[in-house]
Amino acid sequence: MAADLELLQGTLDLMVLKALTWGPMHGYAVARWVRETTDDDLQVEEGALYTALHRMERRGWLAAEWGLSDNNRRAKFYQLTAAGRRELRSQSAAFSRYAAALFKVLQTA
Repeated sequence: MAADLELLQGTLDLMVLKALTWGPMHGYAVARWVRETTDDDLQVEEGALYTALHRMERRGWLAAEWGLSDNNRRAKFYQLTAAGRRELRSQSAAFSRYAAALFKVLQTA
């Protein structure tokens, strides 16, 4: 089913912000979290993910620092800032309203 589901525009930031509520992660770990959490229904393209991470860092939603991954490779670890937590709350509320409205449409006879 993964091939049938494309990321809706705007949902990547929301998923990345949510993933980082579990603590600092490097990009590969964020992608793995999305894949595992969605039972492989959603997979984040590497190029899109790193573009999003860098954009969110510029906006002040994420802070980053270099460290070592589990396999001793140098990796940039991202974590939520206070602004990122506020953005997550805002985007979560907006997306929940959108999803509820969409389900109303889908449930009509």
